[in-house]
Amino acid sequence: MAWDEWEQLKGDAAARGSAQMQLNQYPADQGGGAPAGAASEDLKSDKKAWVKAGEGVTGLKDGIGTALTKLDAGQAGLGDTAGCLSAAAQKDLYESWKKYVGDVKSRCGELGGLLERAGHDLSTSDQSVTDELDKLKVKYEDTEAVGGRAKEK
Repeated sequence: MAWDEWEQLKGDAAARGSAQMQLNQYPADQGGGAPAGAASEDLKSDKKAWVKAGEGVTGLKDGIGTALTKLDAGQAGLGDTAGCLSAAAQKDLYESWKKYVGDVKSRCGELGGLLERAGHDLSTSDQSVTDELDKLKVKYEDTEAVGGRAKEK
């Protein structure tokens, strides 16, 4: 393409008033409030608060790990539960709580990590954070209650 032809094309486009593209900001407010998906000017967020909250939730894992260790120690020596209904029920309860508390520990780690990442990268959309939280809800659904019911034989 000759230079003259290129200059002519650019001039024609400018004369038509071609659409401008601006990627560094939301469109100007047209009087109806902030555009859909836009952040409110009043919204204030503190990265340190998000990160501190995430670290706090992640830190809960240590105490929960200690509780799991104590739970295991308390279970030691139970032995064979055959022939003793209360021992069998206690073993079922132990296994249920061990799984539940283990899941709580894992949930704290994942949720804490999510909060910390949200703090480090506040450009993450609300919807993506909500989607991540929903995944955690599904992954860590509460276990069924154990105990207090007669088992089928």
